[in-house]
Formats: sequence, structure tokens, C-alpha cells
Amino acid sequence: MTDEQIIEIAKEAKLPHYFETGDIVCFDQVRHFAKLVAAKEREACVDIAEKQRYAMLISLTSHPAQNGTAVGIANQIRARGEA
Repeated sequence: MTDEQIIEIAKEAKLPHYFETGDIVCFDQVRHFAKLVAAKEREACVDIAEKQRYAMLISLTSHPAQNGTAVGIANQIRARGEA
């Protein structure tokens, strides 16, 4: 995640803008937080993909159109945003 992306997300979240104007310590903390959140989300997505892979081995017929496919994995990842 780039610094520019972090700033855009911070603006969207309505975080205080003072970290943009030279408070490096605060921005370093915001950057660190953003990277920790992104890492957790990546691990959760990997977990979904790995579980889908094993589910496919167990039951190929439960949802034949999506079981183990990229579509099924993408749908599960998107559903995380609705939880």
C-alpha cells in the first residue's frame, strides 16, 4: 500500500488531517496501522482460498458452479465486507 493510498483512505475515514502537514510520527503510526490491517486481511483471504481448496476435495457436487473456483473464492472474500 502506497503512502498516497493510505492518505486517501485516511481522508475517506475522516481521520485528522494534521498528519499530512508534516507530523511524521503520526503518519508513521497511521502507515503502520494500515499495513497491519492489510496484512490481516490478506491472511484472511488466503485462509478462504485454502479452505475452498480443501472443500473442493471433500465435495465436488455441493455447488458445482462455484466450488473451488475463482468466482467462489472472490464471492467469499467480498462477503467479508458484509460481516
